[in-house]
Amino acid sequence: MSDLPDLPVTFRPGHTRVILLTAGLAIFVVISGIAMLLEHLGPGERLSFFLTGALIFGVLAQLARVKVVADDTGVTVVNIASKRRLDWAEIVQVNLRPGDPWVFLNLSDGTSLPALGIQPGIAKQRAIADARTLRALAEARSTAHVTEDQG
Repeated sequence: MSDLPDLPVTFRPGHTRVILLTAGLAIFVVISGIAMLLEHLGPGERLSFFLTGALIFGVLAQLARVKVVADDTGVTVVNIASKRRLDWAEIVQVNLRPGDPWVFLNLSDGTSLPALGIQPGIAKQRAIADARTLRALAEARSTAHVTEDQG
């Protein structure tokens, strides 16, 4: 188990996050700049430009917030519009099959939870390594949990 990382560990698509936040900031700056350069706009119209830029930045920031955080007691999956806390024992399997857009967690209740924090989009090899690490953590932690219950 020495090859497992120290907990807590956070998995997130770093390159995608940087791209989304940079694009959001650039869009906000450009739209705000246009609002300032157009002299015939009134205060309300300028405000609508700023709010539109802020809204676009907010949407991209929301997309960039995805992550998976593993700690001693379980995993927290933060997706675009939801956040879910799981105990290690709830995770039956960690899947990242060829062609999958992100990791899927098969849960003990028979459902599957997408974990967008590990996605092979831009950094495929890193996503594969992160999925393997999360899988190893889940296997080690669920085994340790079973041993504690029996002891």
